[in-house]
Amino acid sequence: MAPRANWKGTLKIAELACPVALYTAASTSDRIAFHTINRATGNRVRREFVDAETGEPVDRNDQVKGYEVSDGEHVLLDPEDIAAAVPDSDKVLAIEAFLPCGEVDDVYFDKPYYLAPADHSGMEAFGLIRDGLAAKKVAAIARTVLFRRMRTVLIRADGQGLVATTLNFDYEVRSVEAAFKDIPAPRIAGEMLDLARHIIQTKMGTFDPAAFDDRYEAELEGLVKAKIEGRKIKPRATEARGKVVDLLEALRESTKLDGKPGPARKPRAKSTVKPGAKRKAG
Repeated sequence: MAPRANWKGTLKIAELACPVALYTAASTSDRIAFHTINRATGNRVRREFVDAETGEPVDRNDQVKGYEVSDGEHVLLDPEDIAAAVPDSDKVLAIEAFLPCGEVDDVYFDKPYYLAPADHSGMEAFGLIRDGLAAKKVAAIARTVLFRRMRTVLIRADGQGLVATTLNFDYEVRSVEAAFKDIPAPRIAGEMLDLARHIIQTKMGTFDPAAFDDRYEAELEGLVKAKIEGRKIKPRATEARGKVVDLLEALRESTKLDGKPGPARKPRAKSTVKPGAKRKAG
């Protein structure tokens, strides 16, 4: 069955336009999913909203959105109020600018989609936009209303189609300075840095997504199969935490594991301080 489009509209650059469809590029729908079951009856459990103070169930018609303005005090918003905030959509993915493909920091990347022609009438215009982006090695920045919000989208050529990635807003991305402010900045030099460079060099490779398996998903599949077959599931032994080791020694050991000799150690300079003499501070 052909995938269902999440959104259909028009991709437009100035006066050049073509009908396009947006498809989800990554999905978690194939992951194992569980239902919550009443162990005593074997029946599925149904979710129910209850009043936090009285414990009484709240009918769906009595449930409204609320924004907390102070402890326990909320401003209530009806569905009509929220609907009024949704921007009008003209179904146009309007390209506003072009920029180098690596210009946008990937911390702003939200979710990828495939962008393809919606019908045969726009094939030529779509191909022109795709090939133009590929030839200039640039991406396009566009804006449109997607899923009730005005979204910024980064569009780049990929094979025969386009990949459109929604971008996080600036206020949604945490400051990198705030995230790393408590990390000290010691200067690493000498043998430790040489060993680290050697380890990195010996482990250089390419990214192959098929080489990385979802171990948790595989374990769940095994557990479900064992349950169906009536086999006993052995609890996994808890791994002991590794002891703290000397960083330099750990680097030296790591270079031995790859089977290639590490960088030659530089001879230490002989001390000129006589026994019993005090070293100067600093």
